[in-house]
Amino acid sequence: MTTRTGLVRGGSDQVQSLVRALSLLNRIAEAPEGGMSLTELAQQAGLPSSTAHRLLTTLEQERYVRFDQDRRLWSIGMQAFVAGCGFTKTRSLIGLARPHMRVLMEETGETVNLAVEDDGMAVYLAQVECRQMMRAFARPGSRVPLHCSAVGKAILMSWSDKALARILRRQGMQCLTVRTIGSPALLRAELERSRRVGHAIDDEEHAVGLRCLAAPIHDENGDVVGAISASGPMARMTDERLGPVAALVVGAARTISHELGARRPEAG
Repeated sequence: MTTRTGLVRGGSDQVQSLVRALSLLNRIAEAPEGGMSLTELAQQAGLPSSTAHRLLTTLEQERYVRFDQDRRLWSIGMQAFVAGCGFTKTRSLIGLARPHMRVLMEETGETVNLAVEDDGMAVYLAQVECRQMMRAFARPGSRVPLHCSAVGKAILMSWSDKALARILRRQGMQCLTVRTIGSPALLRAELERSRRVGHAIDDEEHAVGLRCLAAPIHDENGDVVGAISASGPMARMTDERLGPVAALVVGAARTISHELGARRPEAG
């Protein structure tokens, strides 16, 4: 149960403190330019001044808020800005990518996905389904291993051997089909091939009967922020179609990258 002040009734002390701290952070974020005083924040959050000060001090230590000694006002800190930018970047990536995902679906006739890396897994952010009766499906928010998905391998193309080894030690290399790459050496060789051609392939490695082609998306700093892919059944994604579909996927990735600020064209 919550009250109008946002406090948790019957919850643990830790949860209650977190909710109170977030309540203070939200009020600072909504404050007029310049910040708010401790008294104002405590009153608006329905907290004793001593409690509000303790929570604000903790937030200050983590750089989520900052305190102006001269004016005695609290305002938003750099870490809150960094966290917000992470969300904004994801939203802008989806918004920029979606029109190009629709075009890619029309050009290839296959389902198109957008994915990013999170905690050693590829996470699908958005999908544009094709019009075929038989089509690939990946619910936005679902997670797939990096080593056996095209989007995952497209993201791994930019990783160093050290970073790759670290994530493989942590996540392992689960074999989902008989074609799943099962050793770090083979994966490194596959990623080197992917770098040369500019795209990655999942050749029935994640699901039997499914092929997927993906290319990395870069930001203004040249960093890989995600990947776009086209997926379809083997019956349509034949050997003869792989080259033309790959070219379209790479083209879409480059266009999205350019709109994110990356230089055009990318190498490869």
